[in-house]
Amino acid sequence: MNNKIKKEIDSNLEKSDEWKGELIQTILDELDPSAFERLTQRLLRESGFVEVEVTGRTGDKGIDGKGIARINGILSFHVIFQYKRYKNTVGSKEIRDFRGAMDGRTNKGLFITTGKFTRGAVEEATREGASTIDLVDGDHLAEKLKSLGLGVKVEIVEIEKVIVDKNWFKTI
Repeated sequence: MNNKIKKEIDSNLEKSDEWKGELIQTILDELDPSAFERLTQRLLRESGFVEVEVTGRTGDKGIDGKGIARINGILSFHVIFQYKRYKNTVGSKEIRDFRGAMDGRTNKGLFITTGKFTRGAVEEATREGASTIDLVDGDHLAEKLKSLGLGVKVEIVEIEKVIVDKNWFKTI
């Protein structure tokens, strides 16, 4: 493949993911903390969770919410979640603190951020012998919102075009 074609393909791939940055920036700019809580709650409900309760507030001891994940209507388990509207990264300290808050409540956690996780955070979340914490970073969050059609529309002309509906986020 010649360099000109490769550069064009790379440019098209970068443009195809620009919507993710726009979506995360919209969440950071347009949603106050309570709206972000409602968005997280809706995301989890539409992903199959039941009895989703947002508990995040001052003095929440590191727990922003809890719910029950249902798998194929047969299996269910309690999950505690933490969410952070971050521009930057979530490190291993935040994961350790969250795991400590989970202690004695459940052995399954979910940490959602608009930012990214450091390598240390990923290693801590999957550390052998410790309660598992699943991680959802900004890219994964954007993809999930897109797949559920929450604040994101997809138009397919010649190529897929993803449009962030900023007005939708103002209604949360």
